[in-house]
Amino acid sequence: MGNKIGKSGIRNIAEVPWQQFPDHFGGALSKALVGPGDTDIKLIDYRISSYQPMAYVASHTHTVQEQIYHVLEGEGSMEINGETTVVRRHDVIHIPPGIEHSITNSGLSDLVFIVVTTPVSDE
Repeated sequence: MGNKIGKSGIRNIAEVPWQQFPDHFGGALSKALVGPGDTDIKLIDYRISSYQPMAYVASHTHTVQEQIYHVLEGEGSMEINGETTVVRRHDVIHIPPGIEHSITNSGLSDLVFIVVTTPVSDE
């Protein structure tokens, strides 16, 4: 027996529905593009998010998960361990486990960003 070879795939972003995940407010929407459940990818959760002005995710901390945010459009405020920084197009933010963080659209147009999380579960 060998290792099972997973199935690769291509998906257009328009095929994936917008969702408002728990603790996301005011038009903080995401599309879960790649991850467990509907793909053979097991270790990574890859999403695109679009936050309307004033939308935000509540401040939170991950126990074991690492995250990378890549801002594609707009401006917002990223709070990391109580310190707030303006983030905008082409900023890349990396958050190790145990760091309290949140992001808010404090700009005038939609804030669009990619979020990559690994592992997919925080347990």
